[in-house]
Amino acid sequence: MTTDDRAELEQRLHRLEERVGLLQDHLDITRLIYSYGPAVDTCAADVVSDIWTADGVYDVDTGRMDGRDAIRRMVSSETHQGYVHGGCGHVTGPAHVTVSGDRAVATLYSQLITQNPTRDGFRVSRLSANRWELRRTDAGWRVTSRTNRLLDAEGTGREVLAAGVAAASQIATS
Repeated sequence: MTTDDRAELEQRLHRLEERVGLLQDHLDITRLIYSYGPAVDTCAADVVSDIWTADGVYDVDTGRMDGRDAIRRMVSSETHQGYVHGGCGHVTGPAHVTVSGDRAVATLYSQLITQNPTRDGFRVSRLSANRWELRRTDAGWRVTSRTNRLLDAEGTGREVLAAGVAAASQIATS
């Protein structure tokens, strides 16, 4: 093997390692996001709050939660417990994830599906646009900010989708 062959092989190996690392980042981020639904639907407040950084923000149109303690309180709240014990599921769609170094943006849809009061079926109670901003930490990927808005006639949900796509474009080019 010549010196040139070895240099080319090392470059190819380096590019492959970078691509595998990026794939692992995407997998880790999607697994983190997809863990939210099962955790929140089983009232696992500590598991849910650990998805965020200590100072992470969860901004929903019904209120803003700053930090893990606020997120933990939401999961333990009477309102949330009522949803869970009344029959519900927080369902996320596939995430459009863009990673750049130690930060990432994921844009996706989510639904809150609740059991009908007559218990003869289910209905979509919320259809929302979501933008998750994440940072790599010593504990792995964590959410620094999640914005969730209804996809209703007011248009704020569409604004969240547009902002997520724009942020993904900026990350991809930085």
